[in-house]
Amino acid sequence: MRLFPCVLALSGLTATALTLSPSLRPLQAQQNITLGVYSGRHYNTDKELYKEFTKQTGIKIKLLEAKDKVLLKRLKEEGANSPADVLVLADAARLVKATSMGLYQSSSSAKLNQLVPDNLRDPNGKWYALTRRARVPIVNADLVNPASIKTYADLADPKLKGKLCLRNRKSPYNQSLVADQIILRGEAATAQWIQGMAANVSQKFFPKDTPQVQAVGKGTCGVAVVNTYYVGRMLDGRKGEENKALAENVTVVFPQPTHINISGAGVTASSDHPKAALKLIEFLASPDAGKGYAAANLEYPLKGYGGNRILNAWGTFKADGVSAEQLGAKNKQAKALMKANGWK
Repeated sequence: MRLFPCVLALSGLTATALTLSPSLRPLQAQQNITLGVYSGRHYNTDKELYKEFTKQTGIKIKLLEAKDKVLLKRLKEEGANSPADVLVLADAARLVKATSMGLYQSSSSAKLNQLVPDNLRDPNGKWYALTRRARVPIVNADLVNPASIKTYADLADPKLKGKLCLRNRKSPYNQSLVADQIILRGEAATAQWIQGMAANVSQKFFPKDTPQVQAVGKGTCGVAVVNTYYVGRMLDGRKGEENKALAENVTVVFPQPTHINISGAGVTASSDHPKAALKLIEFLASPDAGKGYAAANLEYPLKGYGGNRILNAWGTFKADGVSAEQLGAKNKQAKALMKANGWK
């Protein structure tokens, strides 16, 4: 018997109703389908979108949320008996790792090929991006002139000695940033860049992004590198008034071009309902639902910059165009380079 710990009910739907396409209209056969979703995302807005999908299609959702590495381990151990039909992960390297572990099956979708840019999906249809995540410098303008940081290379400028703070090298987001730089600049230049940044760090490397935002807001750090949504959630008041005030002291800087990471999903190799699972991914990637999926965490949708007032205030950026699949492929090399050149 396949068991699941959490069932999403249809009552209490508060999400705005979405346009109902003919392909999503409820069918009797679909009403007998229950999809298992393993997700590394933990947002109530996501749950509302799953409810909306059920309302539109009759396909029920059973949801399990956990950290990405826990989900990968669990799905691997469950094998063909896993109740998961869809696996949602954050970070390109994790999506690529899941592929190398044989956890995804190939899917073919003309709709997803249209909705998801080429560089944000697996070339063999194993997974598709659902949101974009920008990892950028943040600055305390009282300590560092934001205009002095135009590229990621500027973070290694000796003028920032004692002012730069970094999250530790265990962060998959930092690993993907380094992979990005390897692809764009080569290994030798990236090694020198890491050395320069490490020389500018004068305090312990941080375990998470939120404490970095707080440190820059307080002036403990002049510059740090974070995913923008950590700042956004604080500015939105989700972390309390004190954190909101600290985030208001932070300037978000978009290097030109900007490194982009993703969250994404694919149909699991164990899925009993691959067509229905693909239908869910198409729904989440669609312009209406996709905006909500990104807004849940103040991320960027697959195209454009979102309609959120905070994201709008930050302005636009030019993505560097590196593919998510390339980021994952360079992950092992990035980790080795970080360790060898002082990124603790």
